[in-house]
Amino acid sequence: MILPVKISGLSAGYRPGHPVLKDIDLEIMPGDFLALIGPNGGGKTTLLKVILGLIRPMSGTVRVFGRSPGDETGRIGYVPQMIPGATFPVTVMEVALMGRLGLRGMWRRYTPADRLAAIHNLHLLGVADLAAEPMDNLSGGQRQRVLIARALAGEPDLLLLDEPAASVDQKTQESFFNLLALLNKKLTIVLVTHDVGAVSSYVRTIACINRVLVSHGETLPAEAVARAYGCPFELVTHGVPHRVIGSAEGSGDSGGEP
Repeated sequence: MILPVKISGLSAGYRPGHPVLKDIDLEIMPGDFLALIGPNGGGKTTLLKVILGLIRPMSGTVRVFGRSPGDETGRIGYVPQMIPGATFPVTVMEVALMGRLGLRGMWRRYTPADRLAAIHNLHLLGVADLAAEPMDNLSGGQRQRVLIARALAGEPDLLLLDEPAASVDQKTQESFFNLLALLNKKLTIVLVTHDVGAVSSYVRTIACINRVLVSHGETLPAEAVARAYGCPFELVTHGVPHRVIGSAEGSGDSGGEP
């Protein structure tokens, strides 16, 4: 069986001799909904960049749908972190259409099929009525939905999301994660998050990373996760609410991961 992601002995980082990730072994199964947790600077975003082919491994092997990272970018949708204060001088429809670039080529004009796909995904995300609106007029939750519509426009099999609900309120988060659970019926999803409690009843598996893979599975040992965060941690179990007790800020090297 060809897995969406298979990682063996991975070490990776931004400077030679200074790996952010060390000796990571991780398999992501088809149809999984994986929450990637860990302290700031622990390597979560770095791992996504390796899967996307944006960072080359220092050692180890990474296979994405059986090929090298970067060779299957058309099968991956990516929603990056929201940057506070960022401006978007484009409309919602223009952003959604950007997801078609990988399918049609950079220099070809958008086709009617591209526009149908874009509006379909905007409908799916509940923001089609905003198609003509400038992105700058949208709330944080609306922007995230548009960015997911852009990622889905490329018809991916794997969806990577980096802290997608960090800037939205609790009610919007719940609606957002319900939407991801719906998308998970057709897509494999990897979600980087700090708010484990918010996603615990939606995800299938959880992986805790603090430079090394601390634990991975439907249930994570509380002791292992507590060591990773440097603070007490309630038992992390699929479908059971849980939370970090105390602050995880400052545990790990926050300067190691941009």
